[in-house]
Amino acid sequence: MKKTRNAAMITIQRATQRVDANACATERSSTTRPPGRNQTVEASELVIQYALPNRRGLPHRRSLQRWAAATGAHRITVRFVGTIEGRALNKRYRGRDYATNVLTFSYAETGRDKPGARGGRITAGDIVLCAAVVAKEARAQRKTLRAHYAHLVIHGLLHLQGHDHLRPVAAKRMEGLEQEILAGLGYSDPYTPI
Repeated sequence: MKKTRNAAMITIQRATQRVDANACATERSSTTRPPGRNQTVEASELVIQYALPNRRGLPHRRSLQRWAAATGAHRITVRFVGTIEGRALNKRYRGRDYATNVLTFSYAETGRDKPGARGGRITAGDIVLCAAVVAKEARAQRKTLRAHYAHLVIHGLLHLQGHDHLRPVAAKRMEGLEQEILAGLGYSDPYTPI
């Protein structure tokens, strides 16, 4: 089923009982921001895949678009998975046999695609979020589910832009960017204990 709404293309496929990488609900939208003075047009494409039988508690398309826009222009897929797929992906690509909250897969070797407006980059890649792990972490950290999803999407987007947290200096820089972006979106510091 395809629909065109407000210059955004949305494609939806029905999920089957047994979900695999090709059998999931998908929403696709693209947005183009009008150019300002001395700026070029930034195009963003967001594909959302639901590899889960239930979308309850998952962020809506508008929230995902807003969070992605806060870090620049993107061509990304956000995929919501269960623990079985999350664990399989983490084991296959990171060698760790457990489901993790977020995984990122860059389309470009450098983590960056091509130049965007204002000297930034158009980031291209996949962000995979394991819904059960995210929900469990949000409860344990006493955060709202929405705030935790916002943090993890921003975290994934920063990874796609080439940021990492493997070394203390890089971790501090990445956490600072996360805090700044999330504050601009109205969310509290994700690293402050409650």
